[in-house]
Amino acid sequence: MSHPAHFDSPLRSHPPEFPAMTPPPSSSLVLRDVTKRYGSLVALDRVSLEIAAGEFFGLLGPNGAGKSTIMSLVAGLRQPDQGTVTFGGQPLTGHAASIRRRLGLVPQGLALYPGLTAAENLRTFGRLYGLRGAELRSRVQAMLEAVQLADRQNDLVKTFSGGMQRRLNIAAALLHRPELLLCDEPTVGVDPQSRNAIFELLQRLNREGLTIIYSTHYMEEASRLCSRIGIIDHGQILALGTQDELLAQLPFEEEIRFPATAETAGVAGALASRGDLATVDGVYQFRPPAGYPLSAFFALTESHALPARLFVSQRPTLEALFLQQTGRGLRE
Repeated sequence: MSHPAHFDSPLRSHPPEFPAMTPPPSSSLVLRDVTKRYGSLVALDRVSLEIAAGEFFGLLGPNGAGKSTIMSLVAGLRQPDQGTVTFGGQPLTGHAASIRRRLGLVPQGLALYPGLTAAENLRTFGRLYGLRGAELRSRVQAMLEAVQLADRQNDLVKTFSGGMQRRLNIAAALLHRPELLLCDEPTVGVDPQSRNAIFELLQRLNREGLTIIYSTHYMEEASRLCSRIGIIDHGQILALGTQDELLAQLPFEEEIRFPATAETAGVAGALASRGDLATVDGVYQFRPPAGYPLSAFFALTESHALPARLFVSQRPTLEALFLQQTGRGLRE
């Protein structure tokens, strides 16, 4: 099997098969009234979540919202001050090593040895998972092929691009075939081509049965990847559901944008009393109330002799919901 010269090449149309994962359907992650404090800072405030086997669940929120704290609690790196975290009905406590072996963690910071080769890194992590001999060799080779690094397996990790290192980091978390994969902002600092390759790999793993929890502050990532999304900020879950369910919480169904010019000022003045009208970067954003007929809007624009091409109608976005929930934009 041939391999691309480097990780940043586009994915092949027929990527290598990934070792099948068949988690038991009863496995689920449950957080009940979880609170975590760091001194006077309340990082999580009575958070409750239930994630079913096979879900691709997204945690969407700004930096400092509590996403990484949830990941560290589930991974067993920290313990909650209050509440419980269970997986498959078993508590994830500091002594539950056998339960934690069913999890894989892709941390926000790279967890690799730059002075070792790609294959040496995977062999090292494989031994930590208890893999030995032919089984270890087989899984290392399968993972290198799955992340398209087999042709670079003998190269030092410090010579890899950021995207290559990110994908090798994912491979290390998957060596032991976990039932649940925790991805804590795994595309930080990755170019768009590499990011797309990571997305395709994770989507394929999820289709094959792997449960994934994916934290991000990029709304487009959550929209593309996740079957269900929890919006989190200040340690609290603000909204939870599928993207359609989340958007249904908004008090408007459409957003109409048009340039803020002298030509459109008359229409804007008439719309101000008919819905939510704002001006952002020289563009009017009009959000009519639910049930407002678009025919009435365009009748208004025609009465001002304005061409339809000036106006763009679109569905509301996760960003609109976040702003509606918090009253501010996502922090970088």
